[in-house]
Amino acid sequence: MSKAFRFHQHGGPEVLRFEDVEMGAPRPGQVRIRNVAVAVNYRDVLMRRGVHAVKSLPSGIGLESAGVIEAVGPDVSGFSVGDRVACAGMPEGSYAEVRIVPAARVIALPVGIDERTAASMMIRGMTARCLLNDTYKVQPGDTIVIHAAAGGVGLIMCQWAKHLGATVIGTVSSDEKAAIARAHGCDHPIVYTREDFAERVREITGGEGVPVVYDSVGKATFEDSLKCLRRRGGSIYLTHPSVSNYTATRAELLAAAHDLFAMVGSGKIKIEISRTYRLQDAPRAHADIESRQTTGSIVLVV
Repeated sequence: MSKAFRFHQHGGPEVLRFEDVEMGAPRPGQVRIRNVAVAVNYRDVLMRRGVHAVKSLPSGIGLESAGVIEAVGPDVSGFSVGDRVACAGMPEGSYAEVRIVPAARVIALPVGIDERTAASMMIRGMTARCLLNDTYKVQPGDTIVIHAAAGGVGLIMCQWAKHLGATVIGTVSSDEKAAIARAHGCDHPIVYTREDFAERVREITGGEGVPVVYDSVGKATFEDSLKCLRRRGGSIYLTHPSVSNYTATRAELLAAAHDLFAMVGSGKIKIEISRTYRLQDAPRAHADIESRQTTGSIVLVV
């Protein structure tokens, strides 16, 4: 028997229940991982609220964790008991002491990447990679706009974009977050709560605008994000990318993870873990996210 969070109805953080669950043995193609660290993503909050659909209730929660393999199912090659690994993807249920996952979604951790760092960066880091490399390939000399620049994805994007030779404009909600974003490579943090960010982007770019805006906010920023684009900027195309679409195959997943590990391992990207909580305190972590008290990545420690 193991402990895991599940929710039986949608609602606030209080609907998360830390329950006994039976894990059993991994089936063919699966491994069982004893978690060391678990990431908290805003997507988890949206699932708990019911904004994102779940397959059925009660539902597990969370996609991202890192730990040690404690059992390997039949027909699994390349992994052994005791391997340090990360898993970023379905099925839901990473908020747990132990989880069973498809071996095809498991990534071996290199020396130098600890479990807390790995848990906090896999989805965020691979998302940053696909945004900067696949949805729009950032070139040296580009000036780009990143919304929520002090968030988990935003801080990684700021650093990665600077490595690619871009000038980074980032929007944040406070002076504190502006300082954090600047420390992670954002050249021009804009506090959107008191500044017109579209107007500031035009000022910064001498009226030209930018080729791309990475907008993770949506409705409240969409119209002004369009105003930030340069003439024929990106041919004004809109895409709603999901990292799962860019890491659908084993080869794509490994390539994305390899690039991320290289950037972090070399020190070009520093992963900002702003807060850690005990696994059983996941409801408090959710409450802190919703009250906008957090920056960077949040990790639950098992």
